[in-house]
Amino acid sequence: MGKRVVVTGMGVVSPNGIGLPAFLDSLKNGRSGIRFVPLYEELQMSCHVAGVPEFEWDSLKNYLSEVSFHGLKGTNIAYGITAALDAWADSGMSFDTDEPHWDTGCVFGNSAPDSDATKNVINKVDNKEVKKLGSRIVEQTMNSGVTSFISGRLGLGNRVVTNSTACATGTQAILMGYEYIQSGLAKRMLVGSGEHIDTYIFGTFDSMRVLSRKFNDQPERASRPMSASSGGFIPGSGAAALILEDLDFALARGARIYAEVLGGAANSGGQRNGGTMTAPNPAGVIRCISDAIASAGIDPAEIDLVSGHLTATMADRQEIQSWSNALGRSGKDFPLINSVKSMIGHCLSAAGSIESVACILQLIHGFVHPNINLEDPNPEILKIIDEGCIPTSMIKKDINLVAKANFGFGDVNACLLFAKYLKE
Repeated sequence: MGKRVVVTGMGVVSPNGIGLPAFLDSLKNGRSGIRFVPLYEELQMSCHVAGVPEFEWDSLKNYLSEVSFHGLKGTNIAYGITAALDAWADSGMSFDTDEPHWDTGCVFGNSAPDSDATKNVINKVDNKEVKKLGSRIVEQTMNSGVTSFISGRLGLGNRVVTNSTACATGTQAILMGYEYIQSGLAKRMLVGSGEHIDTYIFGTFDSMRVLSRKFNDQPERASRPMSASSGGFIPGSGAAALILEDLDFALARGARIYAEVLGGAANSGGQRNGGTMTAPNPAGVIRCISDAIASAGIDPAEIDLVSGHLTATMADRQEIQSWSNALGRSGKDFPLINSVKSMIGHCLSAAGSIESVACILQLIHGFVHPNINLEDPNPEILKIIDEGCIPTSMIKKDINLVAKANFGFGDVNACLLFAKYLKE
């Protein structure tokens, strides 16, 4: 049997709250972070709304040296640094170290480097202004920039990895950190992911006609997972980080323990049997959930809450069916299920990490956050599970076990099981 792995720190930059207290308050009260973005209307996009964190760039001065701060470009990196260093502080560890933390590593994911920084490079090269790029441009544009900043600031000496598996990135990052600790390769891992949806990334999704266009004048109503009136997803930006530790290692330093990671799994549907670049193979989703449950050594009947991927697209119905098949539960026997995306939109690579923090907050504080904008549940979904399993207002309830999954472009899947920490 491998090492037990626990969560000892968390940090979050979300469209509906930066920092744990603000994010928790928004979850409990069903507060949306979806906002109208005038620029998208000016650019004649079909969708004019997005999940945008109210981020203050000057706040980075609390985390970085003056040299690093003034040389830093890239909002994705800024979000990641903020979430990661908040999680580190939340775990009660010092920022100062002369020697590397050889027992501590980092897995932090993203989809792509900031397009704004890359555009700056392209423009200067095309204008024959290479000498004006500066000596730090590589660290701003390389995909592993965020992990490099985080590990350098904290002196992390174990494995430092930048992962990227589309919308499954954040969940996979947590799973990878869990596996490193469980197998004895590390004692502690800082894990998470970030995403900055800039104009260029937003435009690529808008061109696919997969974004909601029905609620441009009512931003807070625009993200509608499991709803009959959903018309596509709403892009969101942000980041989240978790500190994972070997249980004995955490206890030895007197760490506060939020929750335990019981197990997880990741796979691909191989883009076969209905699976494509943009749609999951249901067999792969079912296998991923089933394998995660098996790795955790639990009975599906023990699961109190499912935190779904549920993006407010036509895929929602198939996802619910896959959960039902994997758990062997349907109708009123199905667990409670919710989607953070109803409040923050789809944060792409950051989705899994932000949503995992939401899962753990629900475990700690004994509640289930609402699915907002669900006045009209999809009748096809209600053929699979009972309407009472989809709360539209906060429920006060002891939650002991949460299943969290995300499914990404490329037909990739990741699933985790979080549980209340039990000493024995």
